[in-house]
Amino acid sequence: MDSLKERAELFQSKKLSFLKKAQKSDGSWRFSFEGPITTNCFFILLLTSLEYKNKELIANLAREIHAKQNMDGTFTNFADEASGNLTATVQGYVGMLASGIYKRSDPHMVKAEQFIVSRGLSDVHFMTKWMLAVNGWYPWPVLYLPMSFMHIPTSFPLHFYHLSTYARIHFVPMAITLNRRFIVKNNTITSLGHLDGNMTYNPFTWLEAKESRGWPELNEIWRYAWALPAYFHELGYRTGVKYMLDRIEKDGTLYSYATATIFMIYSLLSLGYKKNSPVIQKAISGTASLISKSEHYVYLENSTSTVWDTALVSYAIQEAEKSEYEDCTNAAADYLLRRQHYKTADWIIRNPKGRPGGWGFSDINTNNPDCDDTAAALKAIPFRKNEGAWYRGLQWLLSMQNRYGGYGAFEKNMDHPLLKSLPLESAEEAAIDPSTADLTGRVLHFLATKTLLSKKGGTIKRAVDWLLDHQEANGSWYGRWGVCYIYGTWAALTGLRAAGVTSSHPAVRKAIHWLKSIQLPDGSFGESCKSCELKAYVPLPFGTIVQTSWAIEALLQYESADEPVIEKGMNFIVTENHSKKQLAYPTGIGLPKQFYIRYHSYPHIFSLLACNQYLKKRIE
Repeated sequence: MDSLKERAELFQSKKLSFLKKAQKSDGSWRFSFEGPITTNCFFILLLTSLEYKNKELIANLAREIHAKQNMDGTFTNFADEASGNLTATVQGYVGMLASGIYKRSDPHMVKAEQFIVSRGLSDVHFMTKWMLAVNGWYPWPVLYLPMSFMHIPTSFPLHFYHLSTYARIHFVPMAITLNRRFIVKNNTITSLGHLDGNMTYNPFTWLEAKESRGWPELNEIWRYAWALPAYFHELGYRTGVKYMLDRIEKDGTLYSYATATIFMIYSLLSLGYKKNSPVIQKAISGTASLISKSEHYVYLENSTSTVWDTALVSYAIQEAEKSEYEDCTNAAADYLLRRQHYKTADWIIRNPKGRPGGWGFSDINTNNPDCDDTAAALKAIPFRKNEGAWYRGLQWLLSMQNRYGGYGAFEKNMDHPLLKSLPLESAEEAAIDPSTADLTGRVLHFLATKTLLSKKGGTIKRAVDWLLDHQEANGSWYGRWGVCYIYGTWAALTGLRAAGVTSSHPAVRKAIHWLKSIQLPDGSFGESCKSCELKAYVPLPFGTIVQTSWAIEALLQYESADEPVIEKGMNFIVTENHSKKQLAYPTGIGLPKQFYIRYHSYPHIFSLLACNQYLKKRIE
């Protein structure tokens, strides 16, 4: 078999067969959502601080951490990170040491310790410092976060609900625990003084000071919160507890996030809850249920990605246009319909005219729908399957369009400029939820291909205009939730093509030229996680199957299948012997510099989508 078309057909057939066999009995696909070692470390610290008896679970989590340690003792968040990552190395070292199965004198522990000592702990990310402090190994700063902030009216220029949903759900438990200076003394480690003899109560070691024109306004808001009567400060604690308890999912987790749940457990303990109370025990068991196991790893997922994976896989299968897989995609649609949201949640504050109908990311998410999953679910569910549910989802998605035409992830118009000035690492990404090219492009693709909305005006035109206004000078687009410029450019081009923007448009020509210019000699495409840290495209020395698939599908929107750049890229995609680094390099982003994601589903989904598009182009 020599022709590229024949090899692509065989590749498509194998991928479809694999995905059909991987489908679960409830119609879903359940691939691992693998982030950094953070979750394993934090869960070990929680379990050991509470003297949890399952030593085998703790040991297995620690062994998985050790398996990811570099030969020099450090940990990195991605393969090409220039040197050891301080925060990751502290997490790895402390997690392994607290587990009890590794000793300070072990050679790999000595190497990690030497690296940490050479850098100190002052530059460790504040979330990790928080975990060290609550376990009694790092001093709480001389800092107080007024809980009365939660009671500032939503009519005020800046209030609690201007923070992104991700920031809010972590801020509340972290603030409560910090304010109480709460410690659950973890006796697995006597002290971490050997890592840094200069630990300090100085709050500025936790913060990232910035010069900003926004500081006066932020200080004014803070002074307002402080000036409220003492009653409001105490009421803020009660409001914070209610905020958390009202957002617990049926498995006991907070928002279905492992990190937020771990922080919540400590905050409830700080307020007098007993460790054997039902809410805490259920939260622990719910967090443990997020552990993904195989013969090779035991990893605590920060949440499952089941809805996201199921929607994307089903859509990719449908795009192959093989009638023998209809039962497979029908079962997936049934699963997705059971996961549609029918209650109002925090998004209603910024979108008061909206009606529920979206989808969330994880299997048990009922509190936090998002535009990305909603668009993906609606693309995967045939309209005739349930017209009422489908239309309800569409209406929710339309109501979430931001003021200038773009789409964010979870809430509407969440781009308060002052919050970019918060003195915390990654505040610009974590504290706000603005329109992004990847979200806007994918929602646009759905609206332009699956609805009867006019492409000449209204919602679609506003989304197109937003994308055209936010193209980078080199022709790319920056993607917030994936790595990074290849990702954003793929989403933008597929959306623009669906909306009828032609190949003669200057923005399209620039984007195509940029993509062609970054192809590697073997036909692949590869981009480093460093791109989101530097906000500039940084190539990898090797290609990844996922990013190559994004680039080729994007190019196929406008280029013919026999173009050399397409043929070289497809040759790479349909090759059967991809290396582990080409398959496993993280291509998703949770939080730049801290939380990069390896979606185990992505190599299957996006290579199939690129292959489908290529084979359709061959017929044209």
